[in-house]
Amino acid sequence: MKTIRLEEPGRLALVETERPPALGEGEVRVRVRRVGVCGTDLHAFRGRQPFFSYPRILGHELGVVVEQIGPNPRHIQEGDLCAVEPYLTCGACVACRRGKTNCCTSLRCLGVHTDGGMRESIVVPVEKLHPSDRLSLDQLALIETLGIGAHAVDRAAPEPGENVLVIGAGPIGLSVLQFAALSRARVIVMDVNPDRLAFGASVEGVSASVLADGGEVDRLLDLTDGEMPTIVFDASGSAASMARSFDLVAHGGKLVFVGLFAGDVTFHDPSFHRRETTLLASRNATSADFTRIIGLVEAGKIDTSPWITHRARFDRVPDEFASWLDPQNKVIKAMIEW
Repeated sequence: MKTIRLEEPGRLALVETERPPALGEGEVRVRVRRVGVCGTDLHAFRGRQPFFSYPRILGHELGVVVEQIGPNPRHIQEGDLCAVEPYLTCGACVACRRGKTNCCTSLRCLGVHTDGGMRESIVVPVEKLHPSDRLSLDQLALIETLGIGAHAVDRAAPEPGENVLVIGAGPIGLSVLQFAALSRARVIVMDVNPDRLAFGASVEGVSASVLADGGEVDRLLDLTDGEMPTIVFDASGSAASMARSFDLVAHGGKLVFVGLFAGDVTFHDPSFHRRETTLLASRNATSADFTRIIGLVEAGKIDTSPWITHRARFDRVPDEFASWLDPQNKVIKAMIEW
């Protein structure tokens, strides 16, 4: 079957691979129809993605159609359109036993730790499929991205009217903005890129935007009556931004790292203690997050239609992928169509 494989940093190839083997109990073969391109994929292409090895079939933001069902199909039928929860977990470790499957000690994410969905079909456990008879394949492919933001916002638990800052207006930052706005917090978005900043500011429920040009502290002080935001989400994946974010949190506030990079984050300990800052990491999402998000999109409370700015047929991806990294092309979300 036709497969897009990242052979090494900077080189994608369209290759033929074997079709999935016979299905075991609780397994489903799905036809991949949409693959959203994530920052993880872009970092892997650049050679900067943590926990990654080559060659690798990318793709974890998937909109699929059920092709064949193994024994014990449970909640799905052939022909169902589904979002895929791409996190393969053990179900038995300390995190899984406490319901935190999103940070399972042996978690493998499709397209990162094991081969993903940039191929004609793939076999997944039935419990990782989330069907909808109302959402399009595009919408289903974006559920995983939305899950990252939903889980991060749940971690911080913003209250109505609370000043919340989201740093980074890429797809992950946009997903944080969506759920921060649903909490009825007073949401501020910040980015170094004026185009992305304007896009983030257009999200319904965002109150203000700040360009990260060196004057952001004064602007944030002005927007928060001299207090600074009580919750800061850093979705930039930038070492410099994450180190700087410690200085943008109000006294007694929370800092949530949503993006990540392959390195160390350092901060000034006396300032951290003086503020009594709560530092949180947020990783992936849970099955419950997927179910809730699909309901919200079906109800029209979340609109991701403006996100997809670029599209490509699967056979054009090796030639076009590199262009999606160029800021001049103003990519928010690229979608691969099979």
